Amino acid sequence: MKKTFKAVWPYLRIVLSILLLWLAVRNIDWQTLSQTKIAMQPFWLVLAWATMICANLMATGRWGYLMRSLGLYQSWWNYVSLYFAGGLINQGLPSTIGGDSYRVIEGSRAPHTRSTGPLPTLAQELHDPIDLHHAPPRLRLGFLAVTLDRGLGLIGNNILGALGLILAGVMIGPWAQTLGWWTLAAMLSGSALACLLLAFDRSTALIKKTLLRLRMPTALSGLHAAFGWPAVVLQLVLSVATHTMGMLAFWCCLKAFGATVPVQALMIGLPALGLLMMLPISISGWGLREATLSAALTLWGVDAGVTVLGSVCFGLVSVVTYLPGAFSLLKRRNKVDSHATQ
Repeated sequence: MKKTFKAVWPYLRIVLSILLLWLAVRNIDWQTLSQTKIAMQPFWLVLAWATMICANLMATGRWGYLMRSLGLYQSWWNYVSLYFAGGLINQGLPSTIGGDSYRVIEGSRAPHTRSTGPLPTLAQELHDPIDLHHAPPRLRLGFLAVTLDRGLGLIGNNILGALGLILAGVMIGPWAQTLGWWTLAAMLSGSALACLLLAFDRSTALIKKTLLRLRMPTALSGLHAAFGWPAVVLQLVLSVATHTMGMLAFWCCLKAFGATVPVQALMIGLPALGLLMMLPISISGWGLREATLSAALTLWGVDAGVTVLGSVCFGLVSVVTYLPGAFSLLKRRNKVDSHATQ
């Protein structure tokens, strides 16, 4: 039964994505929308693509810095190629786990070493279970680097959403601004607590013992790079800036169809969407993104049809943004083929 569900679930996610997309477009009066003679302006789509590139380069820098702090040295070009390859993998998967797994495994390989055994296929790397208790030290450190990277990204996402609720939550309800303040306080206090735990000797000793049990005695440097003082301030600013760049890319996609959307609206809608996309219910957010944002932005008077068009363009821009990652995947495939023929 478990194997059957595992085999069927990918197709169910495709059905769910199509269903969510249908829910987003079913009530749109396309005839009326076409009569408005909306003309797409390609300049804004090019600007959205450039903004997405910048956002991903900033995220790559954060991940690469964490990797190097843990002793997992690669060239910066390799970090970039692996990050974009992981993003490309995620375009066909329901969540970011698949791309993260690829980054962990490939980024944890020691550079300038030649493997004597056959390389696993990409499908094996993404789907075969890994026992971290018996995994090599570099692989465990790679998982920690990606976990810290995703954790900082989640904090930045929530801070941006909290600021949006504080600035424009009144459009949703009287409780929204209060939720924004509580969320902001939770994110900042949680980061401050982590910083304090790394600052005192007793708590640091306890963390060292925990890392030793996890067979990662050298991981403390990575924790300091993420939440130590004053690095935590730079990490939070960088994380919020990265999500802000992604938000501006979506704003450009809407602007391409002549929509004027308050930035505060996207500061609420996109972070909420980021949390929803953590659930494995759609393929790379398709359908879920259109259904969520078309409903949310109507509160600010944005036509649902324009939102759907902008959201679809944003999805296509995302795919184009990660296309350079195909070179890394093709390079890896050639290595697998060469090992197989030897």
